[in-house]
Amino acid sequence: MILGHELGPFHFLGIALGIGLLIGLERGWEERERAEGTRVAGLRTFGLIGLAGACSALIAERFGEWFLGFSLVAVAIMLAAGYMRRTRETKEIGITSAVAGLLTFCLGALVPLGYPLLAVSAAVVTTFLLSYKPTLHAWVGKLEKQELRATLKLLLISVVLLPVLPDQGYGPWEVFNPYEIWWMVVLVAGISYLGYFAMKVGGATYGSVMTGVFGGLAASTAVTLSLARLSQQQRGLENALAAGILAAGATMYPRVLVVASVINPLLFPELLLPIATMATATYVAAGLAWRQTRNAELPVDLALQNPFQLLMAVRFGLFLAVILLLSHLLVAYFGDKGVYLFAAASGIADVDAITLSLSRMSADELPLRVAGLGIVIAAAINGAVKSAIALVIGSKSLGWRVVAGLLVPITLGAGVYLALSLYP
Repeated sequence: MILGHELGPFHFLGIALGIGLLIGLERGWEERERAEGTRVAGLRTFGLIGLAGACSALIAERFGEWFLGFSLVAVAIMLAAGYMRRTRETKEIGITSAVAGLLTFCLGALVPLGYPLLAVSAAVVTTFLLSYKPTLHAWVGKLEKQELRATLKLLLISVVLLPVLPDQGYGPWEVFNPYEIWWMVVLVAGISYLGYFAMKVGGATYGSVMTGVFGGLAASTAVTLSLARLSQQQRGLENALAAGILAAGATMYPRVLVVASVINPLLFPELLLPIATMATATYVAAGLAWRQTRNAELPVDLALQNPFQLLMAVRFGLFLAVILLLSHLLVAYFGDKGVYLFAAASGIADVDAITLSLSRMSADELPLRVAGLGIVIAAAINGAVKSAIALVIGSKSLGWRVVAGLLVPITLGAGVYLALSLYP
């Protein structure tokens, strides 16, 4: 039996007709300026195509599924004939309406087959895509070659490579789990990928704070280095540049919270208050600096890098595996103190790897309190390193603004975590 549903045939035909009219409304509006008879299909035709799909599925229940396939071929031939005739007359090449017609028939057929909600949802998405043609084409036009390749590489490591990796532990403490390690690589790469495009869309045209927020999603340390160097060349922009650096540093904290919580959701309540304190206080400092030069724009291209590099992902995966092994080794021989020292050392260079490592370990044998404190230490050290970069590489005026804007929130966050530890 094809049918497996509770709705009756009249309901099926009504839903299928509505699907066809919805898609036909968009197609008819898109080609509204064409003369009558020159359109391959309009509002009425699409409505009838959707209705034909539902009727074919109902008839196929009695005569066999071959009838549904035959009906689809017949509709395809009619649409192809109309498309070829219009192409000869107008010299325009475009098969969007023909493809939309075939899809309308299939969606109409899905309704009696027992998938009315799926068919309606797909019809809405289809209409949305059709109506946003200029916007989508504009996005494609602005997409650079390296960004297209980066998208394909991200899909390669996530959709193609990740599912085939073995999901089991190898080596000492079974720490080397290819699937889990690569999944964490995909997570960090995906966040940086989104940060790249957010920064490209926002850029400096929305002011220093927005530049820092977007840059913090991709690489807050890179933003700090770039703006610190600029302060030596552009005098009078210290407040605007400091606001950008502080916003980038503040964005790092919720990024750490998201990464840790995705790996182990139990870490979210453990980290929420101290991370939120550091992030909020740093954003406030960025806002205060920005108010001194409101609407100031940065006359600089922050030299956005390739949004995703496959070799870098492989290196990060290997680095993460080493961090995982060292974390287990230090826990085994030095206990909690070893974790804290290692977190502090790791935070100097990178906060993502130690966050991923401790989050994963907290899901197994490491206590949540130890993992949470280690992550807070790494994030705090990383923030302190940004302060040092701004002070050493940037102008003194910029450096002291950044030092105050980063170290005070770190102190507050550490105090909150200590208070929670003493009075849980």
